[in-house]
Amino acid sequence: MAENLVTKILKEHLISGELEPGEEVGLGIDQTLLQDATGTMACLQFERMGVDRVQVPFAVQYVDHNIIQLDHKNPDDHRFLQAFAAKYGMRYSRPGNGICHYLHVERFAKPGATLIGADSHTTTSGAVGSIAIGAGGLDVALVMAGRPFETPAPKVVGVEVTGEFPGWVTPKDVILELLRRRGVSGGLNRIFEFYGPGLENIDITGRITICNMIAELGATTGVFPSDDRTREWMEAQQRPDDFRALAADEGADYDEHEHVDLSELVPLIAQPHSPGNVVPVEEVAGTKAAQVCIGSSVNSGFEDLAVAAAVLRGEVVHPGVVMTVTPGSRQILDSIARSGVYSDLVRAGARMLEPVCGPCVGMGQAPPSDAVSVRTFNRNFPGRSGTQTDQVYLTTPTVAAATALRGVITDPRDLGDYPDLPEAPVEPAVDDRQILEPAPEDEAAGIEIPRGPNIKPPPEPEELPDDLSATVTIVVEDDVSTGDLAPDGVEVMSFRSNVPEIAKFTFRRFDPEYHEKAQEMAPGIIVGGENYGQGSSREHAALAPLHLGIRAVVAKSFARIHRRNLVSQGILALEFEDGGDYEKFEQGQEWELPDIRRRLEDGDEKVKARRDGEEVTLLANLSERERRILLDGGILRQLRREQQEAPATGRHEPESAEARNAGDRPNPEAPRG
Repeated sequence: MAENLVTKILKEHLISGELEPGEEVGLGIDQTLLQDATGTMACLQFERMGVDRVQVPFAVQYVDHNIIQLDHKNPDDHRFLQAFAAKYGMRYSRPGNGICHYLHVERFAKPGATLIGADSHTTTSGAVGSIAIGAGGLDVALVMAGRPFETPAPKVVGVEVTGEFPGWVTPKDVILELLRRRGVSGGLNRIFEFYGPGLENIDITGRITICNMIAELGATTGVFPSDDRTREWMEAQQRPDDFRALAADEGADYDEHEHVDLSELVPLIAQPHSPGNVVPVEEVAGTKAAQVCIGSSVNSGFEDLAVAAAVLRGEVVHPGVVMTVTPGSRQILDSIARSGVYSDLVRAGARMLEPVCGPCVGMGQAPPSDAVSVRTFNRNFPGRSGTQTDQVYLTTPTVAAATALRGVITDPRDLGDYPDLPEAPVEPAVDDRQILEPAPEDEAAGIEIPRGPNIKPPPEPEELPDDLSATVTIVVEDDVSTGDLAPDGVEVMSFRSNVPEIAKFTFRRFDPEYHEKAQEMAPGIIVGGENYGQGSSREHAALAPLHLGIRAVVAKSFARIHRRNLVSQGILALEFEDGGDYEKFEQGQEWELPDIRRRLEDGDEKVKARRDGEEVTLLANLSERERRILLDGGILRQLRREQQEAPATGRHEPESAEARNAGDRPNPEAPRG
């Protein structure tokens, strides 16, 4: 039977279960990725697992998010992470070396490999044929400890790409078009696989952009075949041996289909405040802009920055606009310096930033109050920029450059012919000296891990009671993001290693006093609308509510990663059977979940919530694995119980990577890290 590419790769890594959509499977993982904003919590949880060395074949810790270093907190985190990586067997990418997603595609991602990362945009590595999935830090820590990644098998959406790009249209318009069609939850529990003759017109830089923003669809990941474009990339990166040709079989079947004709695309833009609020640029042309930002983890490759430089060559950024440019890595920084792109941008008046996440996560360069900021980034949730009244538009480098030139949102086709771009250096500067190797195992035991005063242990839940009575602490709308639960920005992100402090900012946008109210009402319930917890994979969005005494979240529907993080931390994730029942819940009400423990033990798919004679049916759409986690009071409690039972029951500690690789894979030639 003809197989699609997703099925081929997942079969090579299948440890348990069947690849039927919705069925729980266990996958062997080749690589893990941590970044500093999620890494400290993941590492602290890994330490509780009692494993002496990372068991996954390849693990890397990047530092690219918390880099402002206003005081001791960020550098203390970096010092902790560097020592942890050396001790436990991870590579460590130093601050300023590059943004984790772009840098990982440059140096480590491989066709046919599996990657789990504690960042929702881990999906970026699908650009070279990896199955790359974002997850919470605890999930990544489990994989690092040698356990498979257990997840429902996704549906596969085949995206056939045909045609050629017209002038001024870019690969960013491909993903914006998919967001226009499907919205921010249209990819839930789906992997998007791209195929078709049009792919020859999308280079790896363009594929990076598409796979990075596939996360905004709520998708599990996206993947491109490994073809001649991939071979060229691997050769340029001096990694020819990592290339492996991979593609779907002719006539492969897909669960769903999309078709994108590149020749029919037009320049697109996502309006505030959602990546799914997409319209043609011509519909908003003329809107006055105060800021233009190009780069970060998406649209930060050479071609992205070169077209901006070409538009602005010999010109000056409009006096009403402040423009920033962020390269994706030191390698890109070197390429734009050698090609003249850097000097063109500087002469035009752009502010050149170091290769870190920066303004994409609100770490500096916030726009003025109530002002329009046109960005080539991936998210425009309210306040993510650092300004609570921001008006952020997401678009392509061509639109952004035209806007910087004119001072208003501009359709780049109005500029005339597409400009000639400078050529990238034939051989990019491949230099891995800023990626530190771990200490040898015989030296690792002697490494002390320093812990600054801002680094606090993560909270753990109490055991699930037989009956749960809890108070509604807040009722929120559709599409609430994890940024509302654990905000971005300089002020808050420095507390990513300190859950009690970051919890003070939970739901600040909705209620500045929520922190105090939730503690007074504990145990508590959060009530949400559709797509609750969209956006980032940050498990702080579950840890902070846990610290505040939240025992359950009831929503119309959940975003994939956040729902998983809630369950992993022992918080019930329940859905309304009838969406209209959402209206029955108000802040301050006390609801009872009777016999909740027994119902989970019995595998009941429906549970009851009662209050003052009123009864509401809730759905417990939980796998058997998830039920066990909730009954045990979260994964870390579950692991301790298993370790205590091991001598009596014959349970085993997690296998080493070597043992797992030797016998558990259907294909022993599956690529390793």
